[in-house]
Formats: sequence, C-alpha cells, structure tokens
Amino acid sequence: MTGPDWLTLSIILPLFGAVAAFILPRAAAGLGLTTVAATTLCVLMMADQVAALGAVTVPLGGWGAPLGIELRADGLSVAMLALTGMVGLLVSVSAIDAFAGDRTARQRQYFWPLWLLLLSGLNGVYLGTDLFNLYVMIEIIALAAVGLTVLGGTREALRAGLDYVYASILGALLFLLGVGLIYLQLGRLDFAGVIAAPPSAAMTAALAVMFVGLALKTALFPLHVWLPAAHANAAAPASALLSGLVVKGALYIVLRLAGYMPALTEDILTLIGLMGAGAVIWGGIQALRAERLKLLVAWSTVAQIGLIFVALARAGERGLSDSWKAAALLILAHGIAKAAMFLAAGRIKDEIGHDRIRDLDRSPIRPTLAQVTFALAAISLIGLPPSLGFIGKWQLMEGAMMAGYWHWVAITMIGTLFSVAYFSRVLAGFLRFDRVRGGPLAEHHGWSGADAAPLILASAAVLLGLAAGPIIAFIDLGAGGAMP
Repeated sequence: MTGPDWLTLSIILPLFGAVAAFILPRAAAGLGLTTVAATTLCVLMMADQVAALGAVTVPLGGWGAPLGIELRADGLSVAMLALTGMVGLLVSVSAIDAFAGDRTARQRQYFWPLWLLLLSGLNGVYLGTDLFNLYVMIEIIALAAVGLTVLGGTREALRAGLDYVYASILGALLFLLGVGLIYLQLGRLDFAGVIAAPPSAAMTAALAVMFVGLALKTALFPLHVWLPAAHANAAAPASALLSGLVVKGALYIVLRLAGYMPALTEDILTLIGLMGAGAVIWGGIQALRAERLKLLVAWSTVAQIGLIFVALARAGERGLSDSWKAAALLILAHGIAKAAMFLAAGRIKDEIGHDRIRDLDRSPIRPTLAQVTFALAAISLIGLPPSLGFIGKWQLMEGAMMAGYWHWVAITMIGTLFSVAYFSRVLAGFLRFDRVRGGPLAEHHGWSGADAAPLILASAAVLLGLAAGPIIAFIDLGAGGAMP
C-alpha cells in the first residue's frame, strides 16, 4: 500500500483529538468539530481506495497477523465508517448549538472528549481484524457511552448510566470469555485463522458465549432492559450518538462473526430470529405505552434492533450469505434516521419545554422544522418508499419469501404496523391545533444549527433509498471470503 495510511489515521486522529479537547476545554468545540471533519475526510479517501482496489489491509508496524495487528477496510466496514462520519459530523454541528449556554458549560466540557473517544473506538471496531482488539475497542466505546449517558447529571440519567455499566461489564466479560475459548482452541485470534478453523464444539460454545455478550451490548430482547432509560435520559446530542452509532458497533461484530465463525446452524438462526421477533413486538408495545417522546423513540430502537436480527435470520442457513446485506442496509437506515429523530425530539423539548406526548398538541408553540424532521425520520423507520428503511425491509421480506420463511414476513409486517401506530401518536399531536389554550398559536423562532443538522440527516434517510443499488454494490466490495 502506498500513500497516506487512511485506516490508521481514522483511529488515531479522534484519539488525539479527545486528549486535546480534554486538556483545552475552552477550545473543545472547535477542536472536536475539526477532528470529526478531518476523520470523515480520511474515510472518504479510504472509500476511494476500496472502490478502486477492493479490500485494503494495513499491518501496523509492518507486522501482519497472527503476530501483529492488521487493519482491514472493505465495502461493509467503509459503509459503517461513512455512517459514523456523516452522523457524527452533523451531531457535532448540532451539539455546538445545544451546549452553547453557560448552563451547559460542564456538559460542553466533557461532551467533546467523550464523543471523540467514542469515535476512535467505533472506527477501531470497523477496521479491526482481531477478536481481542475488537474487545478492547468495544470497551472504549462502552466507557465513552456511559459518560455520554450521565452527562446530563440528572438522577434519572445517573441511574440509567449505572444500569448501562452493569450490562456493559457483563457483556464484555462474556465476549472476552468467548475470545479466550477461541484462543485455547486455535492459538490465534485473527479472522484469517478463525475462518480456516474446522467446526467444533468448542468453537460453537465460543460463538454462543460471544453472541450473548454482544446481545447485551446491542440490547437485544430480552437483554434490553438498560437501553430505554439510557437513551431517553441523555442529552439530545448524546442520545443521537448512543442510538444512531453506539449500538451499531456490536451489531457490526455480529455481522462479521456470522461470516468468520463456523457456519451458523438452522436452529441457532431460528433462535436469533425469535429474539429479534420478541424485540419487535415488545419494543412496539412499550413504544405505544410510552408517555414521553424520547422514551418512545428509545423503545422504537429496541424494536428496530430486533428487526435487524430478524433480517440476519430471514432466509435460514442457506441464505446467510445474502441475509447480512439486508441487515447491513437496516443498520445504515436506522443509524441515520434515529440520530435525526433524537435530535428533533430534543429540539421539540427545548422549544415546548417538555416532551409529554399527550400534551404536544396543547402547546401554543409549534417547532415546525423539528416536527418536519421527526416526520421524515419516521418515514424511514416505518419503512415507507422511497426511504433506505423501505429498501432494507424489502430486502428482508424478499429473501424470506423466496426461502419460504413466511413467519419472518409476518413479523416484519407486524413491526411495521406497530411503528405506524406509535409514530402516529406523535404526528397526530403535531397536526392538531384545536386543544391550544391561553392565547394565539405561536411560531417557531427561525433556523439554528440544531435545526439544520437533524433535517439534513432525516432527508438523507429518505433520499438514500434512491441510491440503494450502488450502496448494496459498495458494501459487497472486498467481501470475498469474509462472508459465508
């Protein structure tokens, strides 16, 4: 490989940026935004390399696997890096406005170091090719994510952060136990060695233990109990990062394990699909019952995560080589739309003064831009055309129908009806004016950076569905033997 090492830079830049933002808190916002923009530029250059060459591998220090550490970029990993860069850059712009006042000085001081540390960990996960290094990176992600959760300083946020810590530690220990079992079996932890390993009971046990750990990290039903409170009680920019990006790291590892570990059996895939189906139904029910807007959005994340696991299981063992693409599309669609929705929910709460769903139509203030953003994001999460969420759901149902797995089609439709129902609760409040009391209807007071960023994200979630063909072709670049 000649030229700049964009892979290493995309990990090192945000790590150095986090240190600089912590040391220089008054300049943290400028340093943070510049670092995120520079990291996103590295990702764009990396995407150009992958488009031209396929998979790109960089041995750190000149030492390749299994003795050294290798970084690898292919279509899927670069797509996840691009998701992180796009969402992260726009959330950063929104955060500058959200943390502008003296009242949020302490939040501003710690947000940028935590966010940049999180960015470094996420990029490390997407470029990693070694199971132990993936463990290190997901722990960096967890450390930063817990900090972002408690950033608001409220009693509810601190309690949610404590629950997050417990779940994260347990999930990490289980993942590390699986890594240890694989090392005892193979004597190496790089993906090339793992994929060449013959199937065995020890490898199956390791896969099962690692999956449970990752299920805790992703909040897959019934291991989801920590997520709604954590995402609902964090500050809006932090919630957008937690839901839009953080859970994607563990989901990405699940996709990689599906390709690099021994073939998943029909029974295991059915169990994964059933857990996903439970998340779709239970998350939908709880979203219908939610009294607060951000809590509703958080419960919808539980449901959407379940749908991604249903997509992975949609065509059984024989269809796994194609199912990961449907799951990847849903991950990308969810990341963009959910970040936009949490930012919009934060703007609505700031403008109205609360986020009680039953009273949204009682306020004389109408934050129109935030409401439009919320509706656009809902289009993708529901799965209406031409959004990227629609393409992901179509890929899911098409594969399930071709394989004769009609029960996964039914689960997908049930989840869609739930999402229509609970998002309609919010949209109806936006459209009603007859319950306003105490004066004339007020107008939204102009544009701000906090309005523009989520609106761009929500628009992208809808319009990227028109480019689904090139996106699917790109995520397949360099897959080769990486997927079964």
